[in-house]
Amino acid sequence: MTRTILDIHILQTVPPSNLNRDDTGAPKSATYGGVRRSRVSSQAWKRATRKAFDELLDKSELGVRTKKVVEELAGRVQALDPSLTLAAARELATETVSTATGSKITAPKRKSKDADAEDLAGESGYLMFLSDRQFGALAALTVEGGKGGDVKALKEFLGVKANKSRAKEAVKTEHSVDIALFGRMVADSADLNVDAAVQVAHALSVHPVEVESDYYTAVDDRNPDDESGAGMIGTVEFNSATLYRYAAVDVNRLQENLGSGGDDENRPVEPTRRAVTAFLEGFITSLPTGKINTFGNQTLPAAVIVKVRSRRPVSYVGAFEQPVPMGENGGYLRNACKKLADFAPDLEGRYGLTGNDQGWVLRVGDETSALDVLGTDVGLSELLTAVGDTVVARLEPETATVGRTGASSESGA
Repeated sequence: MTRTILDIHILQTVPPSNLNRDDTGAPKSATYGGVRRSRVSSQAWKRATRKAFDELLDKSELGVRTKKVVEELAGRVQALDPSLTLAAARELATETVSTATGSKITAPKRKSKDADAEDLAGESGYLMFLSDRQFGALAALTVEGGKGGDVKALKEFLGVKANKSRAKEAVKTEHSVDIALFGRMVADSADLNVDAAVQVAHALSVHPVEVESDYYTAVDDRNPDDESGAGMIGTVEFNSATLYRYAAVDVNRLQENLGSGGDDENRPVEPTRRAVTAFLEGFITSLPTGKINTFGNQTLPAAVIVKVRSRRPVSYVGAFEQPVPMGENGGYLRNACKKLADFAPDLEGRYGLTGNDQGWVLRVGDETSALDVLGTDVGLSELLTAVGDTVVARLEPETATVGRTGASSESGA
């Protein structure tokens, strides 16, 4: 089977900012090539990408990650059976969640500030990631087994082996796009785990970076004219950097995670196309929001290179193991592009990665012109269309085989 893997390489300049801070409030950093680099954690950029999905995908294609899983399910149960009180819906939801996921639901540690408010719903001991469709299936099962809010009846219903299997199956199928991409871990039920189809590297600056400190003051608007001085003083740490960002998408794993979409015979590829293009656009255009109002560091990438692989993902970070020197007139982007343009073809040639692998380059400005050798020059909309079409073309032959033989499509990690 021909695998389809997408490598996404990005160069992005960021002015004074604090995108992702550590426990002391300073911008995160890492040592690479013997020098200190600016770093933005993979978790921060995955979070930003997931938030971008809100504008790129329909809610029904997304998931909810929360400890308040009982509250979420109870709301859906009430929507299906408005005769239920909130307390009854929560009791039913607690039973269903425990059965379906094996998770222990405990009373929340915090209390409502409103003395007249009902007690808060129980919570899971860790964040649970369930799709919109999975919540819907669990809600329908809850109403079916616990008619009229009868928890005892629901327990008996879910105690039947076939119904318990239905509850577990409800959270093992119909995964949302974000679960299929980023995976899911259920500590109490390993069989519900979903292996991520996406790998995201920590973004690193291509050059050494020093952390700077901004001393600021705030004036009290009610200070009289004869009273000088600030109402508040403080400091905030920041840095500036040209970042190398990298992510890889295992398209075969993604299709497997998304499942059949209700069409087991044909395993449609359109959901996979939508997931791939949404991730690509979200990852390219998103930005972690740390201190964003303080610095307004709203930039877009200067260059994006997307490569299609057939065997395994390959990062180009090695191009920057030796820090990029500053250009004659300042700046690091031009020299970073030159290093990348030299490194990538050499790496691919030596390891036999050239040939039928496709590539596209989205770039801005003369500084990035060296990257033209790495792929077809495109804009963002052209890139999304080209990658989406390529995914469909590479998956469709396998889809046809599955339809004829009934064999499953599996991919190696």
